[in-house]
Amino acid sequence: MNGITVGFAMCGSFCTLGRALGVMEELAGLGYDIIPIMSTNVYNTDTRFGKATDIINKTQEICGRKVISTIADAEPIGPKGMTDIMLVAPCTGNTAAKLANAVTDTPVTMAVKSHLRQQRPVLLAFASNDALGASAQNIGKLMNMQHIFFVPMSQDDPLKKPNSLVAHFEMIPEALKSSLNGTQLQPVFR
Repeated sequence: MNGITVGFAMCGSFCTLGRALGVMEELAGLGYDIIPIMSTNVYNTDTRFGKATDIINKTQEICGRKVISTIADAEPIGPKGMTDIMLVAPCTGNTAAKLANAVTDTPVTMAVKSHLRQQRPVLLAFASNDALGASAQNIGKLMNMQHIFFVPMSQDDPLKKPNSLVAHFEMIPEALKSSLNGTQLQPVFR
């Protein structure tokens, strides 16, 4: 997909960051140009799933450029037409709530808002333990917004975490192509 620039924004669903990095590598291998963006939490927080510096370094190695990690650095994305599509992977319930309610207070939400100024597609790879609980209303709002698309998702552990949904990260390349064509990959819930 030479000539297509993907804004790849990562939020703090820390247990899915490894899968997100795998997709990032796959997209780079397919020829996409990738602009990496990280929420403040991903950029600064060490967890049992990895150290922030290791995630930053791996991301910059894959993309060949510095991670956008501030609101000020994310703001020019739209006005400069830097991205053809914005992928938020993982997209947490917190970030989805902010996007659904026009709250712009992180590098990721600013990147999405700025990108949407150009009326270009945004693809969300949801990962949240409360997606079928408190976050469900925000998913509904986002599904009714123009230029917002979802990577198909499923419950990841219906018995132990009945409100949890996680995107099928392996479907991101297909969902990306579909979103670039203005089509939601179906079915959304699997």
